[in-house]
Amino acid sequence: MSGRGLLMWDEAVTKYDFGSSHPMDPVRLALTMGLVRSYGLDRAMTVVAAKAAGDSTLRLVHREDYVAAVRAASADPRSADQSYGLGTLDDPAFAGMHEASALIAGQSVGAAEAVWRGDAAHAVNFAGGLHHAMPGSAAGFCIYNDASLAIARLLELGAERVAYVDVDVHHGDGVQAAFWDDPRVLTISLHEHPRMLFPGTGWPEETGGTGAGEGSAVNVALPAGTGDAGWLRAFHSVVPELLADFRPQVLVTQHGADTHFEDPLAHLAVSLDAQRAVQEACHDLAHEYADGGRWVALGGGGYAVVDVVPRSWTHLVGIAAHEPVDPESVIPSSWRDEVYARTRQLAPARMTDGRTSVTWRPWEEGYDPADRLDQAVLATRRAVFPLRGLLA
Repeated sequence: MSGRGLLMWDEAVTKYDFGSSHPMDPVRLALTMGLVRSYGLDRAMTVVAAKAAGDSTLRLVHREDYVAAVRAASADPRSADQSYGLGTLDDPAFAGMHEASALIAGQSVGAAEAVWRGDAAHAVNFAGGLHHAMPGSAAGFCIYNDASLAIARLLELGAERVAYVDVDVHHGDGVQAAFWDDPRVLTISLHEHPRMLFPGTGWPEETGGTGAGEGSAVNVALPAGTGDAGWLRAFHSVVPELLADFRPQVLVTQHGADTHFEDPLAHLAVSLDAQRAVQEACHDLAHEYADGGRWVALGGGGYAVVDVVPRSWTHLVGIAAHEPVDPESVIPSSWRDEVYARTRQLAPARMTDGRTSVTWRPWEEGYDPADRLDQAVLATRRAVFPLRGLLA
């Protein structure tokens, strides 16, 4: 297996653009790649532009009629069929929508193929992670579900165990739905409680389909206001034990940056430093449990497009490149100039929120039944761990 990681990038992914008033501003992708280059990480990784996903690949997850509806709306946005979730406030139709969406999907599928072949141990597509799209509809700013397509392609290539870990603030509902009845795929999502946030799913009782699929879905519904210590405690109280039991051949992770305390669309209070700690944990877990380090890392949500997203995903790229960025480093002035030129906003000065020594209390030390975070973790463990033969 090659020692150099892959960074999937094609400038054309920035054409995934719902318009100037939409929170998913593609400038976040351009600024991330600019920051990656500022730290020389594009030279530490092999940068690859994969081809767009074709119809046969898209149909691994999406219905043929839905792909046709996306194509039609892409050619004429005024004709978008809202019964497919297209042309809505969340997912406005735009010219070239199919091509841009298929290109992002192609980067994630290409990443999965390369990791499976052994061309690289790690591959990153921070433009991906569009985890809300369903087989027959768009949802939550997502047209094609590149994460599900990458996993489906791994299964098509012969993978028998794929684990998906989603730490976006929103529930990874589309990926869970795609593999609800498939015991070959373990989906784990840590997200803000569904009572508080779109899409309203991701309850701990959602544990997978009946029969062989039972216990293949894991959901940790976090209380609003959860900060670094609670978020890291929840992650480490659930994810490592499940991966140790499942022993995936490939680990696919989604790193939405919208858990951050500055994100305008959610209510968690996680710092950039805790996000980096979870990225490092996913990297370490891949090396420990996923056939020596087979890891596909995706982006996702994140709507603080200057202060948070580029820094968070640049840390992700650095970790995957085995050249982690020093959190205390001063961000190059060339990138800060680029930020101002593109957005007229002032850029952050360092790669940290000043919380570099983030700590949490391990679950093994006991739990507090009156603590809301501990209640959430315990609900998940009680719902799903016995189904997998593990102690709650």
